[in-house]
Amino acid sequence: MVHSPQRRSWGSWWLAGLSLLTISGCAPKADSRTEGRVVLEYWEKWTDFEREAMARVVENFNRSQDRIFVRLLSVSRVDQKMMLATAGGVPPDIAGLWDINLPSFAENNALMPLDRLAREAGLRPEDYNPVFWRLCQSRGHLWALPTTPSVVALHWNKRMFREAGLDPDRPPRTMDELEAFNEKLTRKHPDGSLAQIGHMPQEPGWWMWDFPSWFGGPAWAGGDRLLLDTPSSRNFFHWLESYASRFGGPELFKLRGGFGNFASPDNPFFNGKVAMILQGVWMDNFIRKFAPEGFTYGVAPFPETTEHPKAPLTIAQTDILVIPAGARHPREAMEFIAFVQQPNNMEALCMAQRKLSPLARVSQEFLQNHPHPYLREFQRLAQSPRAQPTLCLPTIKEYSNDMMIYANLVLFGRRSGESAREEMLTRQQKALNAKTERWARIAEVHQAGWEKQVNP
Repeated sequence: MVHSPQRRSWGSWWLAGLSLLTISGCAPKADSRTEGRVVLEYWEKWTDFEREAMARVVENFNRSQDRIFVRLLSVSRVDQKMMLATAGGVPPDIAGLWDINLPSFAENNALMPLDRLAREAGLRPEDYNPVFWRLCQSRGHLWALPTTPSVVALHWNKRMFREAGLDPDRPPRTMDELEAFNEKLTRKHPDGSLAQIGHMPQEPGWWMWDFPSWFGGPAWAGGDRLLLDTPSSRNFFHWLESYASRFGGPELFKLRGGFGNFASPDNPFFNGKVAMILQGVWMDNFIRKFAPEGFTYGVAPFPETTEHPKAPLTIAQTDILVIPAGARHPREAMEFIAFVQQPNNMEALCMAQRKLSPLARVSQEFLQNHPHPYLREFQRLAQSPRAQPTLCLPTIKEYSNDMMIYANLVLFGRRSGESAREEMLTRQQKALNAKTERWARIAEVHQAGWEKQVNP
């Protein structure tokens, strides 16, 4: 996977990672049901009801045949530990990662390309919603297959809309309307400090790097150049700056400082401090668990500069299944992954996790029996021709960290939007250049190796 100096370094990290797995109780246990079978180690990030949903699929697979046995392990920080295990030469057979892991994992030769195995298993691009298939690809190859996906949408608190004199069933449809609603929904204490706000971009702020798309285009469209100097990115930073001038940077900082934990009744969307948020399909899980009794909310496309009612914009993400490079049983691993992709198994998994399906077609039973009250709206968004993959830059960690830092500086009035945008562009273009130059040095060797696996 790597040259020998790096292999020695990774080896020491692998030993540390192995001890972490042992300490966390993830070591495999003996199971009489494995006798005479190929045993696959499957590492997954999920816990609680999400893990239980996949555990049922695993159990169904194990009962469906007598040749392969999948052992499911919940592993914290699964991306880091899988990389360590792969570098150390003892990877799991299957791992559940996030889509944003793909570019860096593929370029570090930590994954097996799945083009041939998927083709042999009868898995075709047309079987999937196009945006989720795209999220499983990088550098011209297929590296993963989806499990439970999500797209994002505007969520609004209907009680707060009614109290502000707004129609609780009519969300804002453009950015101008969003900010007009924002003004009506904002309340202040007698001392002038903010008691509540209609919308705050950094609540929760998880897709800050994707926000330029709602202003006309993404900040990266592939290749070696960032698009932070386009009108869409300039307008995005200008929008951030408007919050500091309209509401006061220190007051925004003070209000946000009083927000409670996301997964609690003190979530600002639940307790009436923020009326409108950008969130994913999973938000309903937290609403059911933590929102007060009688809490009502709506879901609609997040507003753009110009409304596109027949083709709304959304950002898509998906959990993924991969086969690490060096896995001992890749064909058996693909047999399990293909089992998960079967419509009945996929729908059972997505329904139990209360998410939408990544498949191109869903059953009427799935739509009718799904517990999410707005599932059809999320499915419609995912099927929009303007649905976009989340920004899967090779430098996404550095980029997302910088975006949060600079966005907060602008929102709290400590930097102008233009100066923050320019400085971030300089820093992140330099980081992308370094990654691009590294890739140019190793691309030919890596791609030749991948082609041998895909077309032996």
